[in-house]
Amino acid sequence: MHPTIQRMQDVVAKGDESLIHELLAEDVRFSPPTYYSTWTGRAPVAAVLGHVGQVFSDFRYRRVMGAGKDWALEFQGQVGDLDAVGVDLITLNDDGLIQEFEVVMRPHKTIGALREAMMARIMTDARFLEFKNALS
Repeated sequence: MHPTIQRMQDVVAKGDESLIHELLAEDVRFSPPTYYSTWTGRAPVAAVLGHVGQVFSDFRYRRVMGAGKDWALEFQGQVGDLDAVGVDLITLNDDGLIQEFEVVMRPHKTIGALREAMMARIMTDARFLEFKNALS
């Protein structure tokens, strides 16, 4: 398994954005499951993923599939009292850093709860006023 993928499994659930930050390419692109837009750039993506790690409970990766630059990490966890299952689709760059990070998740009700919890957290994080221009 690629060392970045191994490390990612250890840090994402902790919600520590400084640990996540070091795994991301400078121009990383993150596509969340909650809406059809993309966050671009190391700082905003690390901040978003840090918040996500705080919103989920009992988060764990169940299976890891892939090789080389392309990986799929199946996860499960909870948002509040709602169960979630999903897949992180990861593409690494030539330096072994995360270049593309897309999340697909179900069920729909949990995605709605995730969006609400994330919006509540982002609204109290002043950095997101700066990051809003990074949303493309």
